[in-house]
Amino acid sequence: MTKQPSLYAFPTVDALASALRAYVIHCQEAGLARHDVFKVAVSGGSLPKTLAQALLAPPTSEADTVKWDRWEIFFADERAVPLDHPDSNYGLLKAELLDKLPAEAGQPTVHPIDVEALDDAQELADRYEQLLVKSFAGRDSVRLPIFDLLLLGCGPDGHTCSLFPGHELLREETAWVAPIEDSPKPPPRRVTLTLPVVTHAVRVAFVATGAGKREVMKQIFDNEGYGLPCAIVNEGTGERCSWFVDNDAVEGVGYPRRPFNL
Repeated sequence: MTKQPSLYAFPTVDALASALRAYVIHCQEAGLARHDVFKVAVSGGSLPKTLAQALLAPPTSEADTVKWDRWEIFFADERAVPLDHPDSNYGLLKAELLDKLPAEAGQPTVHPIDVEALDDAQELADRYEQLLVKSFAGRDSVRLPIFDLLLLGCGPDGHTCSLFPGHELLREETAWVAPIEDSPKPPPRRVTLTLPVVTHAVRVAFVATGAGKREVMKQIFDNEGYGLPCAIVNEGTGERCSWFVDNDAVEGVGYPRRPFNL
C-alpha cells in the first residue's frame, strides 16, 4: 500500500513558514546532490507571499542557506497575460519574492512564458513544453520531466495548478504542458503542467491557509476527494507529498496530522 501524504498543521502562518523553509532547503540540498541544480515549479495565488515569508528570512546557519544562484524556477501554471499584468503568476512571484532578494544572495534562473505567443494558448503551451525539453534533456530520452520540488496551492474548489475539477485536462496523458481556454476561474486562457508531470516530481508541497479552505480540506482528506485535482495528486504521489497548513484550514478534518521533522 502506498504510504500516505504528510499533513503538517501549524498554529500560525509564521510557524508554517519556518517549517516550509526547512523543507524547501532540504529539497534544495537533495536536488543539488543529484544534478548540481535545484529545479522547482511554483504556482500563484497566495503561495508566493507565504514563500517569501519563508525564504527571505536571513539564514541562521550555513545549513539554513537558500542557494538562489543554483535554483531554476518554472511555473506550474500561468495565465495568458503579459508578465506585468496583475493576473500573471510570474509577476506575482517577482513582486512578492524575486524583487526582494538581496544582491548578495545570488539570482535564480527564472523561466516565464513566451509572451510572443499570448494570442494562441496551444502555441504558448508548446513553447513552454519545449523550454522544459531543453532543460530536462531531449524529449526522446526523458518520458517526463522530474522536478525536484513542486510548490502548489489548493483552491477552495480543490483545483491546483490550472487543473480544475471535472475538466478534460485531468485525462491528459502525453503532453507535459497543456493549454486551457475555458478556466472556470478568470482569466479563462492559461497553460498548466499536466497531472503526469505533477505526480512524477521528486517532492510535492501544498500550502493552504485560512478557514476558507476547511470544507475542501475535509473533502480531500476525509471524503476521498471525489476526484478533486488535489486529491488525485495526493493519490499519485503518496509519501512524496506534504501539506503545510495552518490550524484554521484543517479545523474539523479527521485525517491525522504529523509532527514536522525532516
